[in-house]
Formats: sequence, C-alpha cells, structure tokens
Amino acid sequence: MISGRHDGSIGLAPMEGVIDAVTRELLTARPGLDWTVTEFVRVVDARLPPRVFYKHCPELKLPSVTTPTGVPVHLQLLGSDTRALAANARQALELGATSIDLNFGCPAKLVNRHDGGASLLRRPERVYQATQSVSEAVGAHIPVTAKIRLGFADRRLAVACGQAAQAGGARRLVVHARTRNEGYRPPAHWEWIGKIRRQLDIPVVANGDIWTLEDYWKARTLSGCKDVMLGRSALADPWLAARIRHWQQTGERLADTTWAMRASVLKEYAQRQRQGLPERIVTSLVKQWMAQMRQGNAEADMHFQRVKRLTMLDDLLGALVEPTPDNRATA
Repeated sequence: MISGRHDGSIGLAPMEGVIDAVTRELLTARPGLDWTVTEFVRVVDARLPPRVFYKHCPELKLPSVTTPTGVPVHLQLLGSDTRALAANARQALELGATSIDLNFGCPAKLVNRHDGGASLLRRPERVYQATQSVSEAVGAHIPVTAKIRLGFADRRLAVACGQAAQAGGARRLVVHARTRNEGYRPPAHWEWIGKIRRQLDIPVVANGDIWTLEDYWKARTLSGCKDVMLGRSALADPWLAARIRHWQQTGERLADTTWAMRASVLKEYAQRQRQGLPERIVTSLVKQWMAQMRQGNAEADMHFQRVKRLTMLDDLLGALVEPTPDNRATA
C-alpha cells in the first residue's frame, strides 16, 4: 500500500451546471483543495457584459477572487473565435480575474457542434491560436492555463495539442485522461498524460477517474504528475481532497466518509440554494448531487433509490438520514 510523505496540489474541476459558487464554497470548506475553476463562460463573437462574468464567478465581486476559505477561483472561457476570446479575456482582467483557464476539453455534443471545447483538439494549431490570443490580451498581468483531453476521436494528436497550448502561452495544463469520444467511460489513460508531460516544460495536472486514495497514487505514478484535479469524485466524496491531503502530510488514512457526513453536505447545500432558487429546482439539484455520490458507494445508492421520487424539498431533506431497512433491522 502507498506510504510516506508527499506533496502536490489538488484542484477542483469545473462542471457545467453542477459546480457553481455555492458548491465551490462547500467543497473548499474543508482542507485539501488548492484552487478551483468556474463553469465556462461561453464566448461566441462578442465581448460579454460584466453580469455574465458575475453570474459564473460571483467571487469577482470580492476583494480577493477566492472562496470564503481563501481558495483561489480561476475564471474559465470556452470558445474558438480568437478576437472574441481576447476581448473577453480583457473584460475578465478588468473585472478582477486573477487567472484565466481555457476549456479545450468539454465533450458535450452541443458545445462541440458550435466549435467549442474538445472540437478544437482536431487541429492543434487552433489550440495554439486560441491560447495565444488570450495570453497576448492579458499580457503578464495574470496567468493563462488550459485544459485538454487526449484528443477528439483518438490520441494521435494528444502530445501536439499539449505542445500547442504551451507554445500559445499556457502556464499550466490540465489533461483529462480520455478522448472526447471516450467521454467518461473507464478506463482513464493516465499513462498518456505522462507522454504529454514529458514533452512539456510547464506543469501538467492529471485529471480523470481519481475516486480513491489508491486511484490518486496510481494516477500520479503512471502520469508522473505531482498535481491532480478532481471533478465528479469530489462530489461523490466531499472529503476526498482532505483524505488525500491528510495522507500526503502524515502517511495515514482517514476513516471512510459516512453517509451521515455526505447527507450533512447535501442539507447545507439545499439550505444555501433555496435562498435564491425555487424549491423545485433545489430539489432537482440535490438529487443531481446524490446521483454523483452513488458512484462506487452502495449505501449512497440505497438512499438515492429511496428518495429519488420525492418532489418536495423538505420531504427530501427529512428523508436523507432516515434509517435504511438494514439499519432498522439491527436497531
């Protein structure tokens, strides 16, 4: 089993329609995460008004663009029009952004059909042009980073796309260890991240299928990356980053995250979201997060199956910690 003391930072991945400012605040409330990235600001052909940036990144209104616990929040742009990307990068800079991340990894069909996200991976020169336009727009004021996948349909251009991002001015590269066509189907090809990393001079961050402490160490070993980014797994286990950080510092394993711990996060999330959203929407969002928690966790799945048809938010929250049939039998 893995042992010893190690370093390495942990980022929170952007997830469109899932990880918003409230979720970022909750997930960074405990130690472990070193930076977060917003849901993407979709850039088409015009400079967007400030309200769009504030919607995706309300942390811009704070003196420091961080979560309440001081974890930096990086603004993400998605698009392909180099002039529009540059204009919106300047807008973000004027609004106080401290870092801009470029999305070349989104696998969504709608996004790809409109020439965004992973669609640019079919031509590395377009990754270069987009990154260069943003890097030149913000100059030395703030860093530009990028996120890619291993390619669109296959991995033949994986290294070239990483090199293109670096040549365009990216100071750090996150690599999701699958192609666009592979979506989120296992396995993650962490060894391919290593192939990219060995050809670059900038830091490379491993992303994809890091669900457990063992996955974390395997991803680091196969990719050679010190730094990782968590997405769906941070939702499945809100204590995963803290678990990794504790092991890094002590070599010891924390106890497994219980359902009661997960339920407490869901309740706090619901109470925060209901302050600004209709309760039917909040009910749907809580179920969406519960669905993420089912990944590899039979207890979470049991609770999800029990409450998934509830339509009233208070009923759902009240039922989160009701004893399961197995628990009642032993009570």
